[in-house]
Amino acid sequence: MSSSTVIEQRSNQLDSVDIASCSGCGSSKADVFLVARDRFHGRARDYTLRRCGNCSLVWLDAPPSPQEMGQHYGPDYDRWIGGAGEDPSHWRERRNTLLKYKVGGSILDLGCSAGGFLTSMKSPAWKLHGIEMSDEVARKAEARCGAQVFVGDILDAPFAAESFDAITCFHVFEHLYHPREVLERVSNWLKPGGIFYTMMPNIDSAGARIFKSYWYALELPRHLYQFSPKSLGNLAQSVGLGEVSVTTHREVFIEYSTRYVLDEVCARLGIARLPLAQTGRPSLPWRIVRKGFRLSILPVLNGLAGLAGDGESIHAVFQKTR
Repeated sequence: MSSSTVIEQRSNQLDSVDIASCSGCGSSKADVFLVARDRFHGRARDYTLRRCGNCSLVWLDAPPSPQEMGQHYGPDYDRWIGGAGEDPSHWRERRNTLLKYKVGGSILDLGCSAGGFLTSMKSPAWKLHGIEMSDEVARKAEARCGAQVFVGDILDAPFAAESFDAITCFHVFEHLYHPREVLERVSNWLKPGGIFYTMMPNIDSAGARIFKSYWYALELPRHLYQFSPKSLGNLAQSVGLGEVSVTTHREVFIEYSTRYVLDEVCARLGIARLPLAQTGRPSLPWRIVRKGFRLSILPVLNGLAGLAGDGESIHAVFQKTR
């Protein structure tokens, strides 16, 4: 999702956001889970993650306010994530997964950005809708695929109850200040039997356990919540969404997580390195080295991670049950 999508989330509400208790179950029993930094930008501030002792949901303690969050995104972030969404192959697996459950109807993509996924779904069988914070980006999505895009916050969208056969949310949910409220809205908007298809990082993955504060997908403070299959399933069930399929998949987080470890080693040795956010296109020699790493060492690391536990991303499909 673009930085404009998340910078303004709930910006029309309070100047600060209290996440003192668990959004999943309301419990105030939460222990410190991890202390980590924004390694993507190479910033020194420590952030604290807490984990609910009841439902296992993980959240960022004392997060930046919506008005402050913009400084944690910016052009470097947009440049880093923007390319993948323009590649049609990026959406093929997600399209095929959704078509296993729904072959047509009305679909809503939360945080649709410039309409990459909606474009992949374009056909006479589907009526396309999206939600996007940036008016400029929303207009691009509409021009690109003909979708009707609401510009604004998810919780301000005026859709009627039981409007959609399918709602999707890809790597957006973890950025939201109020995930439970959004999920309640999703359940309300879905028709009976409607599908909610979402993807997000898995805090209980092998990679997260191995790399801890160096795990690439922590993305602090941009990720306000960290989900596991258990905590996501609990939250979905509490708003009337029944589990259809929850699986975990391997991602190339190991390469970037290893980079964060090397950054730390170099810093302790007094060797200055640009943070990942500021790195440009790698030189030819470095691309050759990276290719060798991906072909030789990375499969071994992925294999070891596979023995250690689940994959780094959650792919979940839920169905409205009430």
